[in-house]
Amino acid sequence: MTTWGNIVRKAVIPAAGLGTRFLPATKAMPKEMLPVVDAPAIQYVVEEAANAGLSDILMITGQSKRALEDHFDRTPALERSLELKGDQARLDAVQHASGLGPIHYVRQGEPKGLGHAVLCGRQHVGDEPFAVLLGDDLIDERDELLTTMMEVQKKTGGSVIALIEVEPAQISAYGCANVSAVDGEVYVRVNNLVEKPKAEDAPSNLAIIGRYVLHPAVFEVLENTEPGRGGEIQLTDALQTLAVGEGDGTGVYGVVFRGRRYDTGDKLSYLKAVITLASERPEFGEDLKTWMKGFIG
Repeated sequence: MTTWGNIVRKAVIPAAGLGTRFLPATKAMPKEMLPVVDAPAIQYVVEEAANAGLSDILMITGQSKRALEDHFDRTPALERSLELKGDQARLDAVQHASGLGPIHYVRQGEPKGLGHAVLCGRQHVGDEPFAVLLGDDLIDERDELLTTMMEVQKKTGGSVIALIEVEPAQISAYGCANVSAVDGEVYVRVNNLVEKPKAEDAPSNLAIIGRYVLHPAVFEVLENTEPGRGGEIQLTDALQTLAVGEGDGTGVYGVVFRGRRYDTGDKLSYLKAVITLASERPEFGEDLKTWMKGFIG
C-alpha cells in the first residue's frame, strides 16, 4: 500500500442527507443543490476544497442525488448553445463547475449518520490523512481555514477539527469541545468532545463546525463505534476515542475559526447566507443594499 505520510490530497464531502428541513423544495431536489445566489451550495464547498489544493474529491451521496453528478459533469449541448450565442460569461460559469477537478461518487446505502458516511470513503481514501467538508457550512474564500487545518495536521500527526465560539445557549445544536492551549501555537489540544450537550452540561462554548482534517486511524475507530445520539454512528464519538487514545494517529486538535462563515443549515440561516453573499457581489450588491434599506425602512 502506498503511504503518503502527512500529505493531504483527498476530500470527502458527505451529501447523502434527506434535507427534510427544506421540504417541500427538497422533495425532488437535493438540498445541496439549493442556490446560494447563482450557484448551488455544494459548488462553494467543492471550490473550497479545490482552492486548498485537494486534487481528489469523493462525494458520499444517496438516493435521488443524481443532480449532484449532473451539475459537475460536462454539458456539451448547453456549452455549444452558449458559445453560439456569444454568451461567454455564462459559458465560463458552466465550464468552471465541471473543471473543478476529478470528483468521485459513492452511495451511502442507508442514513446511519455522519460517522458512517465518512466510513463509506475508507476504500477510496486509503491510508492517507484527508479532509471532510460538510455542505451546511460555507467558508468565505478570503479565509483560509482549511489550509490552516491541513498545516496543523501535518505538524501534529493527529486529527484536526474546526471550532467557533457560540453563545452558551446555542451549544446544544453542535458538537462541543473542551480544549487546552498549546504554547506558541495557533491551535488547541482537544481533551474531550460531546455531541449536542445541554447548555448546562457543556464543557465550553466551542462548537464544532463542518470542517475536519482526519488521520486515517479514524476509520478503524468508526468500524467499532456503536450508534450514539439519534441511533446514528457519530463522528464526534470516534474523535473522542482518538482524543483520549494513545498510539499512531491519536490526538485531536482544534483551530478556532473567527472568519466569515455562512450557515445554510436551516431556512433562516440559509436566507441570511444568500443575502450576505448577494450584497457583496459587485454587479448588483449596492443595488440590493439600497433596496433592502428602503424595504426595511
